[in-house]
Amino acid sequence: MASKYYVIWQGRETGIFTDWANCKKHIDHFPGARYKSFKTLPEAEAAYGGRSPNTRSANSKSATAPKSKRATVKTYSAAEVDKLNVDTKIFTDGGCEPNPGEAGSGLAVYRKGRVDELWYGLYNPKGTNNTAELSALFEALVLAKKEVESNRSVAIFCDSKYSIQCITQWAVSWEKKGWKKAGGEIKNLDLIKKMFALYLQLKSDIKVLHVNGHVGVEGNELADRMSILAMESKEPRFIQYTKDININSILALRAG
Repeated sequence: MASKYYVIWQGRETGIFTDWANCKKHIDHFPGARYKSFKTLPEAEAAYGGRSPNTRSANSKSATAPKSKRATVKTYSAAEVDKLNVDTKIFTDGGCEPNPGEAGSGLAVYRKGRVDELWYGLYNPKGTNNTAELSALFEALVLAKKEVESNRSVAIFCDSKYSIQCITQWAVSWEKKGWKKAGGEIKNLDLIKKMFALYLQLKSDIKVLHVNGHVGVEGNELADRMSILAMESKEPRFIQYTKDININSILALRAG
């Protein structure tokens, strides 16, 4: 059992880590790094799933992360999500147990205010949380393209600020610099390139917005359960959930 658990909300990799050395390499010299140590795994899981502090904890060991001047991402509440007037709302989630480890992705698609489709898959036995989140967002963009072509307005809701910022903010600079960044390697670069190209086609017709995970946003919770189903079923494809969509039964399944 680890003596401490380290949560990284903003870093080269995000998630829960069980040793300081591994945590430190993901936050050292990373602009705007946000992280904190916890004594127990349940505390770390609760913090990673529901809250994202704006400052580093005094419990965390020092890391030389300069203050970030990059634009932040607004987080939408459940009430704001409900009020947003669009034809199609797509919720994304990706999970990995542990991180790195077995990963999977999920989507929940709402049309005219009602859940209409659920999707899951892209199982990766050696994935990461960030890769799973990016993959889910990519599949949402693919689906959004079809919705736009059918003259439907679309909003995508993702609980990974890293994934959103990769395609809506950081990729612009990375592309101009020949897909390089000052901090070193751009992880998941091939996937990010594909996502950015698709996002550029769609950005005037869609919204890509952030919601926190496990705070009562139904679509996010359903997408979460689909990511767990992807891991448990080890489904390598990205496929539609074909059983009856009983929201209460699905939400009663294990959360990520």
